[in-house]
Amino acid sequence: MNMGAFGVVMLIARKEDEGYDIAHLRGIGFRYPALGALLTLFLVSLGGIPPTAGFVGKFYLFSAAVKNGYIWLAVIGVLNSAASIYYYLRLVVAMYMVPAEGEVPVPRPPRILFSMALCASAAVVVVLGVLPRSVLEIAERSVLSMLM
Repeated sequence: MNMGAFGVVMLIARKEDEGYDIAHLRGIGFRYPALGALLTLFLVSLGGIPPTAGFVGKFYLFSAAVKNGYIWLAVIGVLNSAASIYYYLRLVVAMYMVPAEGEVPVPRPPRILFSMALCASAAVVVVLGVLPRSVLEIAERSVLSMLM
């Protein structure tokens, strides 16, 4: 999720020495819909909204905390996740609902491996969000094999 989000931001960045600003994202969702959709998917997953891998990870983390008696810790985690959604969705709003001031930056042309990595990251985020059981079973078997 993080690598995918930063990968899209790297493509959108105007210059290496200029830094990153939310204003650079204005209008990107309509001008470059594939990049906008990828960044939206990664941000939604980071926020923990279903059906993404971020939701599944947070669900299992918070449920493990509750099962072990750390309800207070799970509540703090859920509140932090809810607060983070505001920051992630601010970027989505900037991409789709705020008009661009002037020219929308032209993304750098990605190399084929970079494009494949972004698409693979998006696929993993969706697959782990929709079908997490198979990966969880593999992880469980590997942990059990280390303990025996």
